[in-house]
Amino acid sequence: MAPGPGFSDEKNETLCESESTVYVHNPHLDGMKDDILYHFNLGTSTHNLPAMFGDVKFVCVGGSPWRMKSFIEYIAGELSLEDPKAEYPNICAGTDRYAMYKIGPVLSVSHGMGIPSIAIMLHELIKLLYHARCTDVTIFRIGTSGGLGLEPGTVVVTKQSVDATFLPRLEQVILGNTVVRSTDLDQGLAEELLQCSMDLGQFETVIGNTMCTMDFYEGQARLDGAFCSYTEKDKQDYLTKAYESGVRNIEMESSVFAAMCKLSGLKAAVVCVTLLDRQKGDQLISSHEVLHSYQQRPQILVGHLIKKMLQTSASSRS
Repeated sequence: MAPGPGFSDEKNETLCESESTVYVHNPHLDGMKDDILYHFNLGTSTHNLPAMFGDVKFVCVGGSPWRMKSFIEYIAGELSLEDPKAEYPNICAGTDRYAMYKIGPVLSVSHGMGIPSIAIMLHELIKLLYHARCTDVTIFRIGTSGGLGLEPGTVVVTKQSVDATFLPRLEQVILGNTVVRSTDLDQGLAEELLQCSMDLGQFETVIGNTMCTMDFYEGQARLDGAFCSYTEKDKQDYLTKAYESGVRNIEMESSVFAAMCKLSGLKAAVVCVTLLDRQKGDQLISSHEVLHSYQQRPQILVGHLIKKMLQTSASSRS
């Protein structure tokens, strides 16, 4: 599809053939005079999206606004772009749905909790990148998860996102019909992240399958929800099957993230730290300080790779 309506930007008119563009698969967008990105409080006729976002090469998304502001402060320091303690305005300040921050070529966006929330955000994020005529964009989801057979604090880079039956797919009902989409992620990017972890030598990192569920409690075989119709043995049998199928952690967003990034041509990775081993318990008993240190690990790993990729890009141009 041609670039969307709104402001023009001549420097983005001609793209090198080697550059990878962001795709949308919706012919109806061509006939729209204005595309309102409602949950971002942005739009193609009200904002110059190419000028605001055209230089974006890396996008990092995560659940909480606080975490994504923390990430932009961290990456600003890592890339020596600005003072990490500077005030970074929330680009989506006109709405309370999501938060968005930008520094140089890096965009940081919150997505809320669960598949529905991240799916809404991704629809508008992908359209934003498309309208801004961004190219060669790499996107990461950073977050927390429950681990399987891993020490708390281990970082899992997702090989495949699987559903609660351990199949690598996202099922979505559209117009009453079930549509199945692939949840494959970029394996080369996953290997790069693993290598970065070895270079850092600060914490354990593994590549494994991530189980994406529709619920935090029953959907993840917890025994501590308001409702539970199964036994401890039932739970352990299920989690053992998950582990044997290759699952190493459990969260609630990776499947739709993988599917939508694949459809739009975005190179994507999911990087989540495990806060506990779900085969040993359901509730978080580690101290606030320990949990906070764990939550910093995905941003440290992703930040290291972004810095490395920018250095490589700069060297190739010189």
